[in-house]
Amino acid sequence: MKVRVEPGSIAGIIAAPPSKSMTQRAFAGALLHKGRTTIYNAGKSADEQAALQIIQQLGASVVQQADGTIVVNSNGVVPISGQINCNESGLATRLFAPVAALSAQAINVAGAGSLLQRDIVGLEEVFRDLGVALPGFNGHVPFTLQGPLTAKDITIDSGESSQLLSGLLFAFSYAATEPVTITVKKLSSKPYIDMTLDVLRQFGTPVANSNYQSFTIDPTLFTQTENITIDIAGDWSSAAGLLVAGAIAGKVSISGLANNNIQADNAIIAVLKEAGAVVEWRDGMVSVSSVSLKCFDYNATDSPDLFPVLAILAACCDGESTIKGLHRLFNKESNRAESIGEMLQSFDVPFSMEDDTLFVTGVGALQGTIIDSYNDHRIVMAAAIGALRANGPVDIEHAEAVNKSYPDFFKDLISCGGKCTFIDK
Repeated sequence: MKVRVEPGSIAGIIAAPPSKSMTQRAFAGALLHKGRTTIYNAGKSADEQAALQIIQQLGASVVQQADGTIVVNSNGVVPISGQINCNESGLATRLFAPVAALSAQAINVAGAGSLLQRDIVGLEEVFRDLGVALPGFNGHVPFTLQGPLTAKDITIDSGESSQLLSGLLFAFSYAATEPVTITVKKLSSKPYIDMTLDVLRQFGTPVANSNYQSFTIDPTLFTQTENITIDIAGDWSSAAGLLVAGAIAGKVSISGLANNNIQADNAIIAVLKEAGAVVEWRDGMVSVSSVSLKCFDYNATDSPDLFPVLAILAACCDGESTIKGLHRLFNKESNRAESIGEMLQSFDVPFSMEDDTLFVTGVGALQGTIIDSYNDHRIVMAAAIGALRANGPVDIEHAEAVNKSYPDFFKDLISCGGKCTFIDK
């Protein structure tokens, strides 16, 4: 599907979609929890639906109520088939592979789309140490794993991604019979580990953290509660694009976002303030409105999902902005360093990439153009936001990719006055 977005100002109030990252973690906890878990405000994106299907494939019983509440009853990992399907979700792959490996049954891990080309870095070495076989593994989905996983002291390298560490923390919280420690080298995306630790705590399985260098799972500290309730917070990753839209093209107010740092992409607020946007918190709602914007300097290593929309923000600022952390962009739905570069080039925005940093020089107006999203949901959203400041219409190819994380993105943009035309191909 192609979407044409017209330039123009926007103004509106929307509710933040639920946190995709937290929803998937809550599903993992609900599968491992022996009892009943009630999850309020769970998301409905493609990635979240994949995770919900996975926990059912691994034995959980799921009831989706009319109001959107999801009730999960589980007795732990008891696979009903020999396969889990992660669709296009890299998080689901790295989160649920260790969880599925708790079973002695061979499990095929399947996927689709861009996931089939993404490297699953570190999995083979970690699983070898934990007694999990990966026959014929070539570094990508699909693959077969053969457990059971044995929880024991282990050292892992998390410089590429923290997602596998999250999966191990969930698996170890179920498998450990005595205190075990995961020692971590070069941890990236610390806020996402904070989210994992918070969800584990809510399930009564707290994990001790020593300066993010080691994590100790001690089952003697766990508490057993039959019924667990989880309320999913609004998603800063999804909200970031529309907040930038407010900063460059009018005013946007978003409800349902927690004013804390447990989600990495909460950092968008600090960047917007540095750029000079007007940011206000009132009645549980954050509002961002546009003024003359100045250049900014931000290190996105711990929040790489912000990169595409930060590039658009930089394109609308006066002067040259710098965004560090390019090394985090090469194993996403697209090679985001390349797709961001092509997006900026299409918008006729001067930029350069040197070492680990993107340099963007702001312009008065972006060029009306055609953007190839490379089926990357974050490129779609960033391009749509950039279109608001273009000098003509912007056509975005493969815009349906937003379903991966934010199915209502265009609906919400339209509700704020965005002019979008949907063109089937």
